[in-house]
Amino acid sequence: MVASAATSSFFPVPSPDSGAKNSKNGNGNSKLGLKSKSAAAGLQVKANAQAPPKINGTSVGLATVEIGKHGDDMHGLTQSPPARTFINQLPDWSMLLAAITTIFLAAEKQWMMLDWKPKRPDMLIDPFGLGRIVQDGLVFRQNFSIRSYEIGADRTASIETLMNHLQETALNHVKTAGLLGDGFGSTPEMSIRNLIWVVTKMQVKVDRYPTWGDVVQVDTWVSASGKNGMRRDWIIQDCKTGQILTRASSVWVMMNKLTRRLSKIPNEVRGEIEPYFVNNPPVVEEDGRKLQKLDDNTADFVRTGLTPRWSDLDINQHVNNVKYIGWILESAPLPILESHELSSMTLEYRRECGRDSVLQSLSAVSADIGHLASTGNVECQHLLRLEGGSEIVRGRTGWRPKKPNNLGIMGGFPAESA
Repeated sequence: MVASAATSSFFPVPSPDSGAKNSKNGNGNSKLGLKSKSAAAGLQVKANAQAPPKINGTSVGLATVEIGKHGDDMHGLTQSPPARTFINQLPDWSMLLAAITTIFLAAEKQWMMLDWKPKRPDMLIDPFGLGRIVQDGLVFRQNFSIRSYEIGADRTASIETLMNHLQETALNHVKTAGLLGDGFGSTPEMSIRNLIWVVTKMQVKVDRYPTWGDVVQVDTWVSASGKNGMRRDWIIQDCKTGQILTRASSVWVMMNKLTRRLSKIPNEVRGEIEPYFVNNPPVVEEDGRKLQKLDDNTADFVRTGLTPRWSDLDINQHVNNVKYIGWILESAPLPILESHELSSMTLEYRRECGRDSVLQSLSAVSADIGHLASTGNVECQHLLRLEGGSEIVRGRTGWRPKKPNNLGIMGGFPAESA
């Protein structure tokens, strides 16, 4: 209807009588109007010509003839409207404006019908996942929705997914605080000196894994760690219940990205980051036990030939630390992965890994693999090393039995059918 109104404003629709008028007017005959006889008495007909006729090359006005009940009697002549010119042939702008207004009002009504407010309290509060600074500017908070491609066979998010969320919030914290230089998480003063952050130790405690569609809230902050280190802590909570799902604590030091050697924190860099330090203890209690060094004789399972892909490298041209976790779990025995879930993890990073490296993953299990059902919690020792023997990461993982509803079920259907 709106389109018809807009079209009619540009192209006026001729009246049904126009053809008859033109045929009667001809080439400028002396008749000035139409004569019409009506079957009903007293009927009056008014007819206006659409184009002014010409007499001897001169345009003349038209008159309207009123025809009475006798048909041939002329009661009077009325001067017709002036001839149509370029000006009065322009579209009716008022009708065009009315059509445009109608379109915009309809669009506005449809837009207002969209409700951007969460329908449920467990829905994403921050729909665009931008994050924000809270608690006097010292804590960064960001929400994540667990996607379908982030869950495993038991319908829960993988440990790599959680670790990626931790890394993302750490970088966004630096960016939101205005400390991001031209490096990957480096401050402006660090960028000037070619310094980057590298993680040396990571401790993670997982109380419960989120599932597909859950929305989690990640809080992170930084603290001092010795003279030349920085500690970063995280807490992952369920947005719906507020339950703490995961706690993680890490230690970071600086490395020169050109020489690949560790560096002290320059005073200029310390002046940038110290105002954001929080004087809180680590969220994960320090595990003082020494990580065991494995070899071919002490390892129960060995996986060889692991090589990084191009997509495994970060902007600093070394393998992302989250990738190491996946390689460590490559040598974990399948019975443990099927019946248990990762509950804790301690990693010590010894050396970086390049894109041309070939690695081996070694694991040792503290329990009898054949009697896992009655064992309960299981602990494993891990080592990730180069083929030449140089250590990359030492680790220790804790495993707890999976809940019954996570065993062999995927989306309410047996795993074999899924």
